[in-house]
Amino acid sequence: ILMTKADKMIVKRNWLARAGISAMLLAYPAMGSAESLQDALISAYQTNPDMQAQRAVLRQIDEEVPQAKSSFYPSISATLSTSRSGLDFNDNGRFKTADLTATQALFRSGRTRLAINAADARVLAARARLRQIENTILAQVVAAYADVLRFQAVVELNTNQVKVFETQLKASKDRFEVGDLTRTDVAQSEASRANALSNLVAAQGFLSNASQVYRRLVGNSPTNLEPLPALPALPGTVGQANDLAAQNAPALIAARFDEQAARYDVKAIEAERLPTVGVRAGLNYQESVFPSVTGAGGASVTRGGNFFTQSIGVQATIPLYQAGVNGSRIRQAQERRSQLMENITNTERQVTESSTNTLVAVQTARSLIESLQVAVEANALALEGTRQENQVGSRTIIEVLNAEQALLNTRVNLVTAKRDEYVAAYNLLAATGQAEVAVLSLPVERYDSTANLKRVRNKWFDFDTNPNPKALPKPDKASASGSMATTKP
Repeated sequence: ILMTKADKMIVKRNWLARAGISAMLLAYPAMGSAESLQDALISAYQTNPDMQAQRAVLRQIDEEVPQAKSSFYPSISATLSTSRSGLDFNDNGRFKTADLTATQALFRSGRTRLAINAADARVLAARARLRQIENTILAQVVAAYADVLRFQAVVELNTNQVKVFETQLKASKDRFEVGDLTRTDVAQSEASRANALSNLVAAQGFLSNASQVYRRLVGNSPTNLEPLPALPALPGTVGQANDLAAQNAPALIAARFDEQAARYDVKAIEAERLPTVGVRAGLNYQESVFPSVTGAGGASVTRGGNFFTQSIGVQATIPLYQAGVNGSRIRQAQERRSQLMENITNTERQVTESSTNTLVAVQTARSLIESLQVAVEANALALEGTRQENQVGSRTIIEVLNAEQALLNTRVNLVTAKRDEYVAAYNLLAATGQAEVAVLSLPVERYDSTANLKRVRNKWFDFDTNPNPKALPKPDKASASGSMATTKP
C-alpha cells in the first residue's frame, strides 16, 4: 500500500517521539544499590539545608539567654586620651588621661529575671519550630519518594501500552491488507498509538520533576528505590487525631511559648517604672606637661604633674516622668501579647483542620484503592472479552482500543490512590507531631536541640566565640545588574 503524505508525517512524528523517550531514559542514573525510604529520611535529616538553617536559627535564639543574663555581671571599660592645647597658636600644654570604670547593678526591680524568663520561653518556641520543620521535611521526603515510585510505575504502564498499541497497529494494517478492516480502523489504531506515546512522554516529564524534588530534599538523585514499607500506626478516629494534635503539634506548642515570652516582656517593661540601684567604681590617672618658662635667675622651669584619683559610689535611679514613652511601650507589648493569644486560637483551628483532613484523606484513599482494585479486574476481563469478540467480528477496533485505554487509566488511578494513601498517612503524622526521627525509630544520631544552650548559657567572657565559617566565593558584581549568561540556539 502506498503511503500518503499524511502517513509519512505520522511516522516521522512517532519516530521523533520514540527518540525523545530514549534520550530521557538515558538521562536517568544507572541502577545501583537499592535505596530505601529509611535511607532517604536519614539523608534528609542529616543534610537538608532547610533543616540545617532552622537549627542555626535555634542557636541564634539560644544566645538571647546569656544576653539577658549579662545584667547580673559587672561591666568594665577603659578610656585613654591624649590632647594638646594652644593659646594664640602657641603651645599651652599636653594632657594625658586614663580611666578605668567598673559598674555593677545591685537591684533592677526584677527586670533581669523577667528578661531571662522571656528568653527561655523563646528558646522553647524555637525548639518547637525546629520540630515543626523536621515533621514537614520528613513528610515531604515521603511524598517525593512515593512520587518517584508512582511515576516510575506510570512510565512502565505507558511503555507497555505503547507496545500493545504498536502490536495492535501492525495487526490492523495486516488485516487492512487482506480487506478485513477499513482505512478508518487503521487510522484509529495509529491515533491510539500516538496518544500512548504522548502519554509516555508526559509521564517521563513528571518522573523527571519528581526526581528533582527528591534530589532537593534528600541531597541525591533517586536510584533503584525499594518499595514503600508498611505504614506506621495511625490514629483510628478523627477525635483521636484531634486530641493528639492538640497535645503534640509543634506549631501549637511554639505559639503557646511565644505568648508566654510576650507575657514576661510586658512585666519587664512595667518594671522599668521601678527604681534601680547600682554601684560604680573608677580609677583615673592624669598627666600634664606645660611649656617651659623662665624662672628666677634665668633658669628654665617646666610646669606640670601627674596624679591618680579614685572614686566609688552607689547610685539609685527612680523614674518619675518619661514623657509617656514607658506607658506606650507597655500598651504596645500588651497588644502584641493579645495578638499572640489570638494566634494560639488560630493555630489550634489549623492543626484541628489539618489532622481531620489528613485522616479523611487516608480513609478516602483506602476506599478508592478497594474500588479501583475491583475496577482493574473488571476492565481486564472486559478487555479480554472485547478482543475475542473483535476476532469474530462482533466488536470494532475502536472498542478494543477504548477497552485498552480504560484498563490503563484504571491501573494508573490505582497507583495514584496507593501513593495518596501513603502520603496522606505521613501528612497525618506530621500534623500530629509524629513524623520525627525519634517517633519513627530511625537509626540516626538525633540532633540535640538543648546542647548549644547548655554550652552558652553561662558564658560571660566577650572573646569566647566560635570561629567564623569559611568565606564563600564572591559573586560577580555585574550579575547583580543583569544576566551574565546568554542562551544561544
